[in-house]
Amino acid sequence: MTQTSATRTIPAPLINPENQRFFDAATQGQLLVGKCHACGEYHYYPRVLCPHCFSDRTEWVVAQGGGVVYSYSTLHRGVPAPYTLAYVTLDEGVTMLTNLVDCEAAAVHIGARVRVVFKEAEGGARVPMFTL
Repeated sequence: MTQTSATRTIPAPLINPENQRFFDAATQGQLLVGKCHACGEYHYYPRVLCPHCFSDRTEWVVAQGGGVVYSYSTLHRGVPAPYTLAYVTLDEGVTMLTNLVDCEAAAVHIGARVRVVFKEAEGGARVPMFTL
């Protein structure tokens, strides 16, 4: 079990047949996003149907892994260890809710460039998170 800080554990993701490939790729160090062949839009959260046009003509594509912080909040109270949640807009245009790790919270700002890193969660699955 890996932690993002001295006392914070990453909960295991809920893996199902629809998102299995996403988490398999994360274990291999790749961030996947969906791309729809009907409307051409990228999308994230791992799903088969396009959230823009509801087509099932989607595929997984490897994201470049870079993006910018759209918004963030660092939690200090009521948690075992401080951590930063953020919305990161990937270079592909989709926005992910994620954690910022391996960086000082004071250095985070809206518009900061980030890159994907993969952290081990309980149970061994790896999940995408971001760092400055």
